[in-house]
Amino acid sequence: MDNRQSIKLIECPRDAMQGWKHPIATDVKINYIKSLLEAGFDTIDFGSFVSPKAIPQMADTPEVYEAIKDNLGNNQLLAIIANERGAQQAASLQHISYLGFPFSISPTFQMRNTNATIQEAFERVKNIQAICLQHQKTLVVYLSMGFGNPYGDPYSELIVMEWAKKLTEAGIKILSLADTVGIATAEQVYTTTHRLISEFPAIEIGVHLHASAETRIEKLQAAFEAGCIRYDGALKGFGGCPMAKDDLVGNMDTEWMIDFFEKKSIDTGINKTALHKATALALQVFQ
Repeated sequence: MDNRQSIKLIECPRDAMQGWKHPIATDVKINYIKSLLEAGFDTIDFGSFVSPKAIPQMADTPEVYEAIKDNLGNNQLLAIIANERGAQQAASLQHISYLGFPFSISPTFQMRNTNATIQEAFERVKNIQAICLQHQKTLVVYLSMGFGNPYGDPYSELIVMEWAKKLTEAGIKILSLADTVGIATAEQVYTTTHRLISEFPAIEIGVHLHASAETRIEKLQAAFEAGCIRYDGALKGFGGCPMAKDDLVGNMDTEWMIDFFEKKSIDTGINKTALHKATALALQVFQ
C-alpha cells in the first residue's frame, strides 16, 4: 500500500501556449491563468523570460505577471529562463517563487534551446543559482531529453546521473526529468526516476512527461511506482517544446492525472468546480 498522502501538481500553461500555432492575446492568457489559480495547483508554470525572437508567444510574460500577481492564493509561480539576464528579470519580481532552467542531456538540444554547450549551460546554472539565492528564489533544473534524444547524441542513464550529481553539488534542490519529445518507455521512466530518488534522497525529484493517449497510462504509473511526488501537466494535454522538433508530443493531461491519483487515495488539493471551469476555458483558448 502506498503511504504517500499528497503529491505536487505543477500546471504548465506556458508549455501549452509557447508552441501554439497562432498568437494568444494577452488578456486571454491572463483570464486562463487566473482560472488555473482558482483551481489551487501547487505551482503554475505561467511564462518565460526569454528572447521574444526565440519564443514570440511568451513576449508578454511581464504583462501577464502584473495582471495575476494579486490573485495567487496558495499557488506559487514558476517562470522559465534560459540565461542570467532572464534570471535577473524573473528574480526581481516578488511573487515568482521558482525559476526553471532547461538543462539538456543532449548537446544538440542544449544548443538549439539555449544557444549554449552543455558546459556553458552548467556555468549558467551556477550563476543563476547565485541569483536565486540572492533573491530568495528556488531554481528548478529540468533534465531535458532526460530519457534519450532524436539527434543521435550520446545518451545513457549514467550520463543523467553524472549531471544530476554535478547539479546537486552546485546547490540545486529540485530536479525534474523531462521526456521532451515523448520517446521514453515506461521502463525508462521507472528506472531513471527511481534511481534519481534513491541516489539523491535530499533532492525533490519530479517528472515532466510528454505522452500520447496510448502511452500516458504506463508512463505515469511508472513514475508513481518509482516514488515520484512532483508531476508537471497541462489541461487537455496541450503543448510540447517548439525547439525540439516539428511534431509536438503533448503534455500529460492534468485532469487525467488528477483522476489517476485520486483513485489511489492520493490528495491533489484541487478545487474540482474551478478545475472544470478552467478546462472549459482551455478548449476556448486552444481552438
